[in-house]
Amino acid sequence: MRALRAGEYAPIYILCGEEPYYVDRVFDFISGNALDAMAREFDQQIVYGRDLQGADISPVIGAARGFAMMGGRKVVIVREAQAVKKWEALGAYLDNMMPQTVLVICYNGKPDKRQGIWKKAAEHPQVVWMQSDKLRDYEVERWISNYITEFKNQHPEISIDPRVAPILADHLGTDLSAIVGALQKLIDGRPEGVNTIDAALVERNIGISKDYNIMELQAALIRGDIAKANQITQYFAGSKDHPMIREMAPLFTFFSNLLMYHYLPDKSQAAVARELGINPYFVKDYVTAAKRYPAGKAFLIMGYLRETDARLKGINNPSAKDADLWKELIYKIMH
Repeated sequence: MRALRAGEYAPIYILCGEEPYYVDRVFDFISGNALDAMAREFDQQIVYGRDLQGADISPVIGAARGFAMMGGRKVVIVREAQAVKKWEALGAYLDNMMPQTVLVICYNGKPDKRQGIWKKAAEHPQVVWMQSDKLRDYEVERWISNYITEFKNQHPEISIDPRVAPILADHLGTDLSAIVGALQKLIDGRPEGVNTIDAALVERNIGISKDYNIMELQAALIRGDIAKANQITQYFAGSKDHPMIREMAPLFTFFSNLLMYHYLPDKSQAAVARELGINPYFVKDYVTAAKRYPAGKAFLIMGYLRETDARLKGINNPSAKDADLWKELIYKIMH
């Protein structure tokens, strides 16, 4: 993106992967900025793989070989390129590319680099190959925090409560487009004069309860509030939006970090945030939790979480419901 913003365009972009967010960002930039509005009318062509006759890339390569009608750059973009089956013409084009053409191939999924054409493309010095893989569950919260930090750097007048990141990560999963859409909805949907994005605004605009979410459950466990913890987990058990197997993942991360915290030689806020990879705002939670859950107990709790995960997957669990498993898990954690 830095190169594109500087006006440095490569002859070929292969944008692929199972996470469409970054593919779409690069596509949007090139299609909206490589040419001015008038040139786009004549010298930009966007086709879909499913519409190519015989699933053959040849017509696209033919267009890429053509000259720009306005005499400058030409842009040819293939969307949903995974539908293409015949790629021979691309191999020939790699040997003799048109210098004024920007060819963009958007491929949902991962091309097999063991195949000759993709191996050749991936190793070509003039091809930009960008593979965007889905985030793992435990990576999402940090991704949202980084996104929020970047946004706040550009819009310092807006304050975003650090608790918003784990709430959104828990509710929206790994879909980055949905997460960014939700954040934008929060920002755009602020009442006039409100510059703080907090849990109450999330509940109002996104529909995620500020009282019944994974952060509130974690807070209840930290302060030893059994009644509140059971209340939240019973709410989870009765809601299709809070599958137990997903809600336990942040708890496992928290208690794993807590165990690490116990053995950190430097427990200053900056050191803890750095070593655990968390927002400094949340360090106080580990300080409090460490008093309630010594290292040995934190280790046992990780075992309880693993055992419950196995039972959710049917191991040593013929009939227990989520509500029963939650009740048993909370009891073990807090006693």
